[in-house]
Formats: sequence, C-alpha cells, structure tokens
Amino acid sequence: MMDVQEIRQYLPHRYPFLLVDRVVELEEGKSIKGYKNISINEEVFNGHFPEAPIFPGVMIVEAMAQVSGILGFKTLGQKPEDGYLYLFAGIDNVRFKRQVVPGDRLQLESEVVSERRGIWKFAGKASVDGELAASADILCAVRKI
Repeated sequence: MMDVQEIRQYLPHRYPFLLVDRVVELEEGKSIKGYKNISINEEVFNGHFPEAPIFPGVMIVEAMAQVSGILGFKTLGQKPEDGYLYLFAGIDNVRFKRQVVPGDRLQLESEVVSERRGIWKFAGKASVDGELAASADILCAVRKI
C-alpha cells in the first residue's frame, strides 16, 4: 500500500495534477490498483460544466496513466529523482461508460501488457462502485532526462 507521500516519490506531478491518492495493491511487473477521490474542490470543476460538474474524461485517462507510471517505476526500481520519466506515447481503445462526479471514488487499475525497448503497454480501467467508468490501452515511454 502507498499513501500520497510515497506516491509523490514515484510521480513528478503535483497539485492540481496529481491524480492518484492511494495505491492499495501493487505486484511489480504485473498490476496495480489505486484510487482518486473526486472532490467538488477540484480546480477543474471551476470551468468544466460548473453547473453540472463532471470529471473530464481526459483527466480519467491521465489518472490511469499515472497509476501505470507508478507500476512501471516500481517494477524497474526507478524514481523521477533518478532522472527518469514515463511519457505518454499513445492511447488506444479508449471508452467512457459512466460519468464521474464529485463524491465518487475513482478506482484505478492497470496491468502490464508488454514492454519492449522502453515502451510499455498497459491495460487501464477506471470504475466507480464496481461500475466501469472508462478503459484504455495506454502506451508509455520511459526516458532518461
């Protein structure tokens, strides 16, 4: 299990763009589960449908990518402070199935599909109360900076 303090060691993102609050399961090289609590206090709700707040789909995809990045970093025993980043390289098969609104806990899951020459493919899912909200195949490139 990882709390937000440990998560910050594995992700270079900071408020308001850190989108993983906790990791509850992690099997290096295999899979990860975590979550993001969606609060009405999120900056994004000031401009994204402020009268009917809906968490943006692109932010859900980013949350899936961030949890995938944590899995990659932990698997390789690296951290951003070591001079590495996981960069988005592509997204395929994105589907949105349910709206995510303030008060929801966005459950994030990612599984390693493959890794070749620094390009990782992850199968990501985001759900709320057991109901699928979004899914995507996420490609990340690990780069030394």
